[in-house]
Amino acid sequence: MKTTKIIYWVATGLLSAMMLMSAGMYLFNNAEMSETFTKLGFPTYIIYPLAILKILGIIVILTNKSRTIKEWAYVAFFFNFILALSAHLNANDGEFAPAILAIIFLIVSYIYNKKLITNE
Repeated sequence: MKTTKIIYWVATGLLSAMMLMSAGMYLFNNAEMSETFTKLGFPTYIIYPLAILKILGIIVILTNKSRTIKEWAYVAFFFNFILALSAHLNANDGEFAPAILAIIFLIVSYIYNKKLITNE
């Protein structure tokens, strides 16, 4: 049980750090992010809402208030990371590694969250 908690919190912490850094870039370095989004083929008007949703998603995952909403946050992050990976691979810009890491952290966090829930 202790090992499960450690793995969960390490994966969730790394995922949270990645999402908060990403949201920070979206909010405070908008010019560079607008250029990147344009290169990837995404509209730039989604940058601020995406940053806010990333912050809210992390809050939902960390607070553990509602299992249903937490599941939706995991799903939303999964689709976000898959789309980011696909966009970077299609643009052939070599910036796909963070998306792969995020997917790994997300899956590990999700699996170990489920293990913690079943052991309660």
